[in-house]
Amino acid sequence: MDGPEPESTPFDAISVQSNKVLRIYQTYLDKSTPYVTYRWIATVTTLCFFFLRIVLAQGWYIVAYCLGIYLLNLFLAFLQPKFDPSLTQDEGLEDGESSLPTKQDQEFRPFIRRLPEFKFWHAATRAIVIAFVCSWFSVFDLPVFWPVLVMYWVILFALTMRRQIQHMVKYRYVPFSMGKAKYSSKTIGNKPRQYAAPEKQSEIKVSLKNVSSSQSYFPNIDICESHNYSSTVFSSTW
Repeated sequence: MDGPEPESTPFDAISVQSNKVLRIYQTYLDKSTPYVTYRWIATVTTLCFFFLRIVLAQGWYIVAYCLGIYLLNLFLAFLQPKFDPSLTQDEGLEDGESSLPTKQDQEFRPFIRRLPEFKFWHAATRAIVIAFVCSWFSVFDLPVFWPVLVMYWVILFALTMRRQIQHMVKYRYVPFSMGKAKYSSKTIGNKPRQYAAPEKQSEIKVSLKNVSSSQSYFPNIDICESHNYSSTVFSSTW
């Protein structure tokens, strides 16, 4: 005998709908992952609209200041490695070992960010949208002297970036991939793969026909042709 079914409450319906909206939102986030340039263009455009709103309204400076501090913290986390080399080096010295490679043949360790690019973009965009919404409510328009906030943020930015650059120079890591060598599937070792030009392929095929006509005199020669190039493989058993 089946027991009585639990009664559904309005909170259950709200929970189901909210989960559905979150799944749709996550789906669109996943689809936007490869479009790095377009994502950041949209974020910078939203930030420009927010600053334009602040300048025209002549208010909500405290909201802009809080947004600037939050974006600065996100940017610093984006520049920092996931594992602080200063801490790992201290632990290695206590154990008698060094965590950083000191020789060329030691293990290569790629740079892993403390805050990945996608999470940085998502958190920054969400903060900008929230700040833009807050700029339409007078309760967040606190009276402050905005030049002091601007000077304080500039000094804080200069000090934190100086410390970060000194950290990068000391432990010899670069958080950006600009100027670094890139490898593709068309490279073998350090030399690119060479293919015959289309006009040369016809000459190769003609020469292969001449070789095939004399194959009876060389029974140990196999003719191999592929999509992009043709080659002759000699499997002599002399």
